[in-house]
Amino acid sequence: MPKSDADFNGLQVAALESRRADDLNRLIERHGGTAHVSPSMREVPIEPNRDAIDFAYRVMTGEVHIVVLMTGVGFRYLLRAIDRHVDTQRFLDSLSDIITICRGPKPAAAMREVGLKPTHRAPEPNTWRELLTTIDQNVSVANQVIGLQEYGISNASLIAGLEARGATVQPLRVYGWEFPDNAGPLQENIRSLAAGQRDLLLVTSAHQIVNMLRMAEKMQMVQQLRDGLRGTVIASIGPTTSQMLHECDLQVDMEPSHPKMGHLVTESAKRSHELVSVKQRIKAAITAGTKLQPGKPPMSHPSDESLFIRACRGEATERTPVWLMRQAGRYMAEYREVRAKQSFLELCANPKLCSEIMCTAVDRLKVDAAIIFSDLLPILVPMGFDLEFVKGDGPVIHNPIRSSEDIQRVKQLDDPGALGFVYETVSQTRKDLPEDIPLIGFAGAPFTLASYAIEGGGSRQYMHTKKLMHSDGDAWNALMERLSHAITIYLNEQIAAGAQCVQLFDSWAGCLSTADYSEFVLPWMRQIIAGIAPHVPVINFATGNPELLPLLRGDQRTVVGVDWRIQLDEAWQRIGHDCAVQGNLDPAVLLADPETIRDRVANVLEQAANRPGHIFNLGHGVLKETPVENAIALVDNVKELSQR
Repeated sequence: MPKSDADFNGLQVAALESRRADDLNRLIERHGGTAHVSPSMREVPIEPNRDAIDFAYRVMTGEVHIVVLMTGVGFRYLLRAIDRHVDTQRFLDSLSDIITICRGPKPAAAMREVGLKPTHRAPEPNTWRELLTTIDQNVSVANQVIGLQEYGISNASLIAGLEARGATVQPLRVYGWEFPDNAGPLQENIRSLAAGQRDLLLVTSAHQIVNMLRMAEKMQMVQQLRDGLRGTVIASIGPTTSQMLHECDLQVDMEPSHPKMGHLVTESAKRSHELVSVKQRIKAAITAGTKLQPGKPPMSHPSDESLFIRACRGEATERTPVWLMRQAGRYMAEYREVRAKQSFLELCANPKLCSEIMCTAVDRLKVDAAIIFSDLLPILVPMGFDLEFVKGDGPVIHNPIRSSEDIQRVKQLDDPGALGFVYETVSQTRKDLPEDIPLIGFAGAPFTLASYAIEGGGSRQYMHTKKLMHSDGDAWNALMERLSHAITIYLNEQIAAGAQCVQLFDSWAGCLSTADYSEFVLPWMRQIIAGIAPHVPVINFATGNPELLPLLRGDQRTVVGVDWRIQLDEAWQRIGHDCAVQGNLDPAVLLADPETIRDRVANVLEQAANRPGHIFNLGHGVLKETPVENAIALVDNVKELSQR
């Protein structure tokens, strides 16, 4: 019998597993699910494989210096392909004399079967990024020939990364994928997913997605399938599979703690009803009103072709768009005059004043985008938190969370109207702005909101937050689920009210290691981004730790915000040049003289190297001591110096 906390409880669970379809079927049923496992592919070795034979000879004659093995089945197919054509033992002896690198445990196990041990093995989650990190830490590949055993299709990012390090890459395909001999179950799953008759889809291999979409295309059901999947929880076995889902413009709702089938089933069962409930609420929020319809982009707006939105899409622009975080703030006399007449929360609850403040800033600075005037924390009030902005102390939560019992009083954001003043601010600002200026909505990211809620305010050590995170996983997940659901609804409501883009602010994420961020935060960030209305750009901005940057990529429409603690060119290389970026001048530069500001602006633009997809911004908000004329000078310099 399934454990009470890991029970699908009758939910309809689809899966695309082929090799271990029976095992997966039993696991789903053991955890209380109704299983619909349809094999989606069969591995087909390339026979005869002249390239594999030539590859073996090149290894034996010393022309290949390093071999990278991506899959265990691929290594076995390689040995099978060369068996009758070369001396296999001589080939294995040659492999033992050169550097071999395995993507994960499966190719390492296949090597052990023939008495070999890899020189290096990439750690979990075994993506191409871990492979490159392993190489950077252990092997100099400059001027070396690397034999790369691929799986099915080429990994352009891995090849580009190896070539950027000076290697010559010799890819080798040893097998491909075809449809299963009996495609009926796969076709039935596609029809049922399209009709919204499956609650969850478990994906255990990246190429299952490719074949599912290929079959849907053959059935002329691609759009119906995509529409149905918007309301289906998609659970991915790990980052490599998630990346393929993102590349196919499908959203991942969860990954297990370890990329293994047992973890995938158990952890998806444990969270299944929470995830299904959230997915249904998100779908309802997306489809509410007339602006957002499933499978279709939001209604067009004149700002869709603005420099800012085009850069978000990664398109080339005539010059670099620019806006500033906290561009309407205490450094402006107009803001200070309005602020003196009411408390900060009172100001945030006054949509007309919020619009006036932001539109004044846009007009004075002549920036290319506006962001609504609001704050990260009002979302916590309808969730049951007692929030006050105390002069001299900033935001204070008078009833912070300190134990699992406290989680029970955190409310779901079941009534988005409790934040109606924010949506009215969006509508009013959109109405008051020039039509060609895009409007950005925003929310705090779940870790930052959780930190405020647990610490009771700002913190340097985040002691209480990390204590709960590490000592009580159930309580942490329950809090992050409530916050993530609220953020998703909140941002979709802002989009429906007129925002053309949204930004997630993770002001405190820099206190985390990459391991902790990956385990305790990243799954929730992926869930939020997956739930935001399709086609709307999402800026994901976390400060304080440049090592987190590759984890912020999100899906295809995600822009990564970069703070000033790293050079922009290095940051963009870590993130990947296929992703748009925003940043990253140090806000303190705006306290300097005009010549220094111009030089530093030029330096950031030089690092961007005219690549499409760069949005100029500060690495954080405008400091209150900044002279307004310096902010204006920054915008003018960007416009002048970035002309193509």
